[in-house]
Amino acid sequence: MAKWDYDGPILEIDKLSISFFTRLREIPAVMDFSVTVQPGEAVGLVGESGCGKSTVALGVMQDLGKNGRVVGGSIKFKGRDLGAMSEAELRDIRGSQIAMIYQEPMASLNPAMKIGKQLMEVPMIHQGLSEKAAYQRALQVVTDVKLPDPKRMLNSFPHQLSGGQQQRIVIAMALMSEPALLILDEPTTALDVTVEAAVVQLVKELGEKYGTSMLFISHNLGLVLETCDRICVMYSGEAVERGSIEDVFDRMQHPYTQALFRSIPLPGADKTARPLKAIPGNFPLPHERPNGCNFGPRCDYFEAGRCDVKDIPMFEIEGNERHHTRCLRYKEIDWNAPMEVAEVKQKAEIGKVVLKMDQLKKYYEVAANALFGGGHTKVVKANETLSFEARESETLAIVGESGCGKSTFAKVLMGLETATDGQILLDNRNIEQVPIEKRDAKTVGEVQMVFQNPFDTLNPSMSVGRQIIRALEIFGVGKTEADRRKRMLELLDLVKLPRAFAERMPRQLSGGQKQRVGIARAFAGGARIVVADEPVSALDVSVQAAVTDLLMEIQRNEKTTLLFISHDLSIVRYLSDRVMVMYLGHVVELGTTEEVFSPPYHPYTEALLSAVPIADTSVRKKEIVLEGDIPSAMNPPPGCPFQTRCRWKSQVPGNLCETQVPPMRDFSGHQIKCHLSDEQFATMEPVIQIAAE
Repeated sequence: MAKWDYDGPILEIDKLSISFFTRLREIPAVMDFSVTVQPGEAVGLVGESGCGKSTVALGVMQDLGKNGRVVGGSIKFKGRDLGAMSEAELRDIRGSQIAMIYQEPMASLNPAMKIGKQLMEVPMIHQGLSEKAAYQRALQVVTDVKLPDPKRMLNSFPHQLSGGQQQRIVIAMALMSEPALLILDEPTTALDVTVEAAVVQLVKELGEKYGTSMLFISHNLGLVLETCDRICVMYSGEAVERGSIEDVFDRMQHPYTQALFRSIPLPGADKTARPLKAIPGNFPLPHERPNGCNFGPRCDYFEAGRCDVKDIPMFEIEGNERHHTRCLRYKEIDWNAPMEVAEVKQKAEIGKVVLKMDQLKKYYEVAANALFGGGHTKVVKANETLSFEARESETLAIVGESGCGKSTFAKVLMGLETATDGQILLDNRNIEQVPIEKRDAKTVGEVQMVFQNPFDTLNPSMSVGRQIIRALEIFGVGKTEADRRKRMLELLDLVKLPRAFAERMPRQLSGGQKQRVGIARAFAGGARIVVADEPVSALDVSVQAAVTDLLMEIQRNEKTTLLFISHDLSIVRYLSDRVMVMYLGHVVELGTTEEVFSPPYHPYTEALLSAVPIADTSVRKKEIVLEGDIPSAMNPPPGCPFQTRCRWKSQVPGNLCETQVPPMRDFSGHQIKCHLSDEQFATMEPVIQIAAE
C-alpha cells in the first residue's frame, strides 16, 4: 500500500484502556480513551503530569515495556490494528510511518556519533537509500529545520550544539522518512521561550509542507492553541473533553477545563483584584480514584449521590457532533457565569529601598583550552554593569533566556560568588565581597533562595520537619528545641501544609508540596529578600497557581522583597511590580510592569512578548521570530549585545549598533538600552492586542 493511498483517519484510538501490572496490583493508567487524528490534522493532548498523556503515546508506539498492557479497546493506524501486528511489521512502521519526538533531545541522540551519520541511518534502514542519496536527504531536512550552515551541522557531534539546535536535529530525524504521523511529547519544555517560538513555528510549517498529522502532547494550553486544530483534555487517565480549539477554549463544557483556565494567568488577571484560582485538593493516585467522576472531589459543581455513583461516559454536545464532554451536569451549569472573585486582597504598600546594586560586574576567567587547562585565558562577562534598586514588599521580575546572567547575579547576591566590580548594598551595608561562609547568620537568613527544581533541594533521608528545624538552628532562631519545633509548625502553617507533614519524608510529597517545604525553609530565618529562581516552572499549571498565590500572600504578610527570576512573561505580568529584562549580561530594559508590557520596548523585549504562547483566542499577537541562537558570553558580539538578532538594526544610521554599546535611555523612569531614536520608539506598535468582544 502506497504511503498516501489511505483516506480514512490516520490514527483512531477507540475506548483504549492501558494498565501497568505490579506485584501488588493492576494500576489502570488510561481508561476508556478515544481520539481520532485525520490526515494533515494536529490534535493537542493536554493535562497535568500523571494524567496518562505519555502512556497514550507509548501505547501508539506499542512500547509499554514489560509491565504495561493494553487491556481494552484498540489503536488503529491507517485502519490497521497496531495491537494485532507482528514485531517485524511494527518495526517497519515505527520511525518510518510513525515518528516520535521526546521532551529531552539528548535522549534521542547518540553522543558518540556525528549528526549526519545519525540522520542518514533512518532512510538507509527504512527506505534502502544509498549513502549518497541519504546524505542529500539529510542536508535537505537540516536546511528545512532552519539550522545555520547545514554541512557543518552534519559534521558536528550532539554536544557541540545548543539545546534548541539539538531539538531541531531530533525533529529533522523524525521527518527524514516523511512519516504520516508525528507524536510530539512536550517537545519544547526544556527550551527558552524565543527558541520555543521558533521551533513551534517550524513544526507548523513542516506539518503543512509534508502533510504530516500530529499528536501534540503538552501541559501548555497556549502552545496547543498556536499549533493544533483540535484538542483533547485529559484528567486522571480519562479524556474529559474533546473538540475544536474554538469549542474547548471559548465554549468549554467540563469543570476541569474551566478550572485549568482559571489557574493560568491570562491577560487581564491581576494579583490583587483578580487572583488566580487554584484547583482545590490533589490529583488522585491511580489506585485511589474515587467512584463515579474522577474530578468529583475537586469540582465546584459536584453533586453527591449523582456524580459519585457510576462511571461517566462521554456525552456528545447537542448541535456539535465533534465536541464531547465527560460531565453529567454539563447542561445544568451556567458556563458563562463570571468567576466568583475570591476576597480582593489589599496591595501591600511598597516601602523603602532594601537592596541596591550599583554597576555590578561579574567576570569569570576560563582557560581557552578548558579540557587540558593550557593556553591563554578567556574572560566570560556574565554580568555587565548591573544597576537597580528593590524595595520592601516589592516584586521585581528578572527576565531573560538561559545564558543571560540572571542566575550568576543571584549567586553573587547570595554570597556563593563574589563580585568582580561594583557594589551590592543590603540596608546600606556592602555585601558584594563577603562570601557566604563569612556572612553572619542574620545576613544569611535575610537573603534566601527558592530554587527551580524542588526535587533537588531537599535531603531525601531527613523528615520535612527536621529539615526546617535544621535551617532554624543555622539561623540561630529559637532558644530551645521546643521553640524551634513550635516555629517549624508555624512555618508549615505559613505555606499551607498540614502539620502532620512534619513527620513525612520528601519522597512522600508531590512536586508542589516539596516546593512549599522549600519556601518554608527559605522563610525560616525571617528572610527579607527572597530570590525565586523559576520557582514554578517545574510544576503543573494548577499547582503553579497555588504556589504563586502562596508567595504573594507571604509577601503581603512578611513585607518580603521578592526577586522573581523567570522566562515566562505571562506569570511575570501577573505578579511583578517592576520588570528587569536581561540579555547576555546586560540589563536592556527596566521599568514598571505596565511600562515594560506596552510600547516603546527594547527590541529584545518586543521579541520576548511575541514569543509567549497565550491561551486566549481573543488575543492577537505580532509574530516576531528571532533568527539565530544567543551568542556565547565568552565571545559576545561587538557593540550592542542584541545586534546579531535585532530586526530594527537596519533603521539605525551608520554602524552604531555594531560598534558601540548603546547608552541607557530614560523615558521618565522607564529605562531602555538602545540606539533607536525617540521618533523610532514612538512608531512601535503593541505586540499583544486583545480583540474587542
